[in-house]
Amino acid sequence: MEGTEAYDHGTADRIPHWRQVWDSSGITPAVQNHRYDGSGTADDPYAVTWIDDDPRNPMLYGSTKRWSIMMIVALAALLVSIDSSAYSGSADEITRHFGCSREVFTLGISLFVLGFAVGPVIWGPFSEIFGRRAVFIPTYLGLTVFNAGAAGSQSLAALLVMRFLGGMCGSNSLISAGAVVADQFHPRQRGLALAYYAVTPFLGPAIGPVFGGFIGSGVGWRWIEGVLAIATGMVLIVYIFTVPETYAPVILRRRARKLTSMTGQQYKSALEIKQGSKKLRDVVKVALSRPWVLLVCEPIVTVLSAYQAVIYATLYLCFAAFPIVFQEERGWSPGIGGLAFLGVMIGMLMTIPYNIWTNKRYAKLSDKHHGFAPPEARLPLCMAGAITAPVGLFWFAWTDSPSIPWIVPICAGAPFGFAVVVVFQGINNYLVDSYTIFAASVLAGTAALRSVMAAAFPLFTDQMFARLGLHWGASIPAFLALLFAPFPFLLYRYGAMIRKRCKYSAEALAYMKHMQAARGQVVVRDEGAGKEVEDGETDTQVVTDEKSEEK
Repeated sequence: MEGTEAYDHGTADRIPHWRQVWDSSGITPAVQNHRYDGSGTADDPYAVTWIDDDPRNPMLYGSTKRWSIMMIVALAALLVSIDSSAYSGSADEITRHFGCSREVFTLGISLFVLGFAVGPVIWGPFSEIFGRRAVFIPTYLGLTVFNAGAAGSQSLAALLVMRFLGGMCGSNSLISAGAVVADQFHPRQRGLALAYYAVTPFLGPAIGPVFGGFIGSGVGWRWIEGVLAIATGMVLIVYIFTVPETYAPVILRRRARKLTSMTGQQYKSALEIKQGSKKLRDVVKVALSRPWVLLVCEPIVTVLSAYQAVIYATLYLCFAAFPIVFQEERGWSPGIGGLAFLGVMIGMLMTIPYNIWTNKRYAKLSDKHHGFAPPEARLPLCMAGAITAPVGLFWFAWTDSPSIPWIVPICAGAPFGFAVVVVFQGINNYLVDSYTIFAASVLAGTAALRSVMAAAFPLFTDQMFARLGLHWGASIPAFLALLFAPFPFLLYRYGAMIRKRCKYSAEALAYMKHMQAARGQVVVRDEGAGKEVEDGETDTQVVTDEKSEEK
């Protein structure tokens, strides 16, 4: 299935959808009777791969089905991101109810986001071992339970524990949603799909204070958590009955086991045969350690993860800074104060038409490279955000005093909100394309770092503003954004050269060239963005095959 033409034909709808949900192996007569490589013995098992027009290949789902699945997992991620910040709208009520300081109250935000750091390094690798559904269902159930527990908490300690555990469980939906998009969409189409998905994890934190402010003021802080528990529970039920397994290696592994059970002969997925038999303990050990190794030992991952973390943490710093600027200094109520995030929300929504435009540009470049553009082609998104982030942050920092009309600092949120999404999306796409077979581990490491920083930033915001004042206090994250701004431009120019000198990116490149050769494709050297590729495809050829190794 080379090229992109097969991906929109909807050929995978011949198995009833309910059966795909409950039986991920997708055995049909054509699958059972297909001639696989091998002899069916223990020493030489049949190598199970996708057959032509395979009814269970997620890449062959019809467009309606793929987009419906994407919308469900994106909604799940949106609710988690709303959950992370809606708590901030109950500041006055919770501090009064439990008699705690503002700093202790802020722990409820920080601990939830700290759960985002702990969860991905567990759930990400586990989803590659056990599948997306097997991890999503129990973790999202945990989120629902802990939201309900937070609503009924009788002490501040219990509330904070529920918040941390809820964030830890909910973090899986933030990483699995992007993985499900990659499971179903060819790279040429994935940019547009991710353009819509990428908004949800960031639009949620901007919506949260508005939602929390009005709910908390109207019916009390407990109902903020209660409404979220009801909403996440409803999404979980929809997911259980409608979303099938989408991770190709797990589907093929289950198919091989079922074929073995049905026929008595030995079947294994081609990827299992290539990797050899490994103990589950060893697989888990490597999977849990690799995110940290990549984060520390790969310069590209280190720098881009730090940059993404600064931008993401600044967004959460706003949840502590905006109440100071708009509620304490201007005397706004919590509900009205939450509306100050409208500027950030508008900026985030502006990324959708911008992404549609840039996706057309990427599609042309992809066609020029026979279907797969080099990783550096993903960086222009990030480069745009590298410019708008410091502009928006400095704009806000020096217009946030009460003497300046309120509309001016609120409008400053638009370029920053725009930057949050495009920097996140550009960096993630670049890392996925650069590290392919290690993509889940790379993204888990970046998620851990940005979540730790996002948990820390709100904790020192009050003291920073008290000591430095409104203007200089708000300028600190602006200077950090300015410090990292050159890196996307440098990687756009020198990224291909740097990747070849990094151990894991070079290993991913070698693996992809091997896969290209195995498929009879012309293997060419990686020249980076904007370079001509004369006879074949770039080293990003099998980026989607991290999810579906065999076709």
